[in-house]
Amino acid sequence: MAEIYLRDILNLGDLNAFKAHCAVRNDYGDQPLDVFARDRSEWHGWNAYKGQRDDFNRKYIFSLMSFYHEVDTWLFGGVYEVKGITDGTYDVALIDVAEEYIGRLKLKFRLPYRNRRPKLENCFDDFVVSEILPEQYTGQEFVGFDSIDISYGQLEAIVKNQKSDWRGALQNVKGVYLITDVSAGKRYVGSAYGDAGVWARWSCYVETGHGYNDELTKLIAEKGMGYARQHFRFSLLEFRPMSFDDRLLIEREGYWKQVLLTRGQWGYNKN
Repeated sequence: MAEIYLRDILNLGDLNAFKAHCAVRNDYGDQPLDVFARDRSEWHGWNAYKGQRDDFNRKYIFSLMSFYHEVDTWLFGGVYEVKGITDGTYDVALIDVAEEYIGRLKLKFRLPYRNRRPKLENCFDDFVVSEILPEQYTGQEFVGFDSIDISYGQLEAIVKNQKSDWRGALQNVKGVYLITDVSAGKRYVGSAYGDAGVWARWSCYVETGHGYNDELTKLIAEKGMGYARQHFRFSLLEFRPMSFDDRLLIEREGYWKQVLLTRGQWGYNKN
């Protein structure tokens, strides 16, 4: 099948008026794809960020974000007009150019020489259309109970967008879950039981960062929610139907705490 290039479906006019913005994970561990999914105003800020250099020194920004689940793949994030610089920040406005493709158009493109803000005329002809999603991207698709291994940022986007595939699955099971702090190398084992299900329990972590667990509460109080976004990962160790006996689930929680050594110096469980 012949490849379809971006130039075949989109005419931007004078490419010399554009800089591309190929956004990738920042120093705080935030993936732009997750930022876009959870908070469009925060994504706007990524395009307004100036830093020490004047990289967006043209009239328009052709904005892309790394679709990091797939190699050399980018999701279109809109065209922004650069109106000026205020207090060291670009004053940008999202315009209606190609707005029907925002959050839907996936492109294949290998970023040359780590230049994340290239001149658009130098790379436009290299953009290959990978896929046009039927709806705007709102977070990772549900991967199945046995394959859950997601970052806090991914979970945040999933919960805030109330993604029906994840919600429908997780609100109908109890379970034992694992939170891994990839910075400290520590883990926390918890359980979701009663009538709430895993969805409600994990939604609490999105709201608080710590889920009201003692050691995690202390950690987030000291380091802030950004620490959770940067370093926490969630997985499901066991899942059970809502009819499963809570007492047996709590026993399984204790088993995993013992196996994974999450009590004491190796983890965040107190009991």
